[in-house]
Amino acid sequence: MKLDLYYARQFLTWFVIISGLLMTLVLLIDFSEQLRRFDDVELSVMQYLALAFLKSPAAFYTFLPLIMILTTIVLFIGLARSSELVVTRALGRSGLRALVPPIVMALLIGGLAVGLLNPIVAATSNRYKTLSEQYRNADTAAVSFTGEGLWLRQGGSTGQSVIRAGTYSGDADMLLLFDVSILAYDAAGAPYSLTFASQARLGDGDWLLKNAKVWPLAPGLNPELRASEKDELRIPTTLTNEQIRETLGRSDGISVYDLPKTIAALQQAGFSSTRFRVLLQVEMARPLLLVAMVMVGAAFTMRHARLGGTGLAVLASMLLGFGLYFVHSFAQILGENGQIPVALAAWAPPVSSILLTMGLLLHAEDG
Repeated sequence: MKLDLYYARQFLTWFVIISGLLMTLVLLIDFSEQLRRFDDVELSVMQYLALAFLKSPAAFYTFLPLIMILTTIVLFIGLARSSELVVTRALGRSGLRALVPPIVMALLIGGLAVGLLNPIVAATSNRYKTLSEQYRNADTAAVSFTGEGLWLRQGGSTGQSVIRAGTYSGDADMLLLFDVSILAYDAAGAPYSLTFASQARLGDGDWLLKNAKVWPLAPGLNPELRASEKDELRIPTTLTNEQIRETLGRSDGISVYDLPKTIAALQQAGFSSTRFRVLLQVEMARPLLLVAMVMVGAAFTMRHARLGGTGLAVLASMLLGFGLYFVHSFAQILGENGQIPVALAAWAPPVSSILLTMGLLLHAEDG
């Protein structure tokens, strides 16, 4: 038991050290990237640092598999050079037994990453996006889903407008909204008009409404008596097709706890939820992915240092780890496009990688 705790403590120590070094480098690079991105905006150093720190949780979450495999490589190379693995085997313990504490730590770290870090990543990503839009342009836009349909918010010099659509359709060049209602607010935040339309098409700088009816909401007026109907009506907008479609496909601002509600809202509104169902399964399988990375790192480094070839062993571990991550990302893309089942896209890469590396480890240990 004490030996297991020793291995676990060593693994956790190297994990913290490597994470700190890597994230310091990432923070410096991202700080310079923020300086370049907002070079035409007058921001203070603290604002640049705030933007860089807001992106750090997402970067750490993305780099977790790389950190895991580097931690495993450094751990077992150190144990091999100090002959601690040789002593462990001399005590009658299999080398595979020494792999149990790192695997347990990988499961715990993966569980904490999904349960605690994922919501933090979602919150900081949303905050970063909001601040970026504010620094670039005060007129921000937003897109969201509920069970009632698609909601959009657009800004302009005269105020804000909230748009709700029951359904939508269209290709990359033309977005159509159906059963549309638009509530317009003035610069002071007071509503001044309500518009209903059977259809709205997003054009170049405006919405083209079909069969529209407009109710003025000025104080002291009867909206129905002053209402007007028009076959066609154009309303200026700052939204673009690309911006809306990019937002529809965004998943970085949604935590794992909100994914089930998002999926239900999409399905109720008649939209495709495949991308988000795949993402939910991928997040659930993330601890197994980290375990696979640990086993990949150990497969080539759990050997005596006197045998030589340490550099080749490290290179082989890194190449196999990058290959696993590529297959994992490729399977996720196939799942999002509906080419393979959702469960297969999320669970097959880590499970198959664990089985593959288990075979390599058994061959190395037992011949």
